[in-house]
Amino acid sequence: MKQVIATIALGFLITVLGACAGGPLTTREESAGIGALGGAAVGGAIGAAVHHPGAGAAVGGALGLGAGALIGDQLQGQEVKQADQQRQIDANQAELDRQQKEIDRLKQQREY
Repeated sequence: MKQVIATIALGFLITVLGACAGGPLTTREESAGIGALGGAAVGGAIGAAVHHPGAGAAVGGALGLGAGALIGDQLQGQEVKQADQQRQIDANQAELDRQQKEIDRLKQQREY
């Protein structure tokens, strides 16, 4: 059990120190970290049942890292797509505002 706790603590420490190294984490990185920690915890618990908690934590962490990275990549792709759509909506709204001002200007000219 001590090996499981040590492995989880080490994984957490590496994640925290890595996060401090270069700015905010991307969605992919966050998901990979969560997956690795979750996988290590579950793998360690399963490994403890067969008297190999360290190996279980290592395998679980690696599998969790891969799964978390894949899920995070999909989520990040959706975020990028939504941001692109929002930029297009904002550009369309700016064009509508410009056209409305032009209509109002033409109406004022016509009244004089």
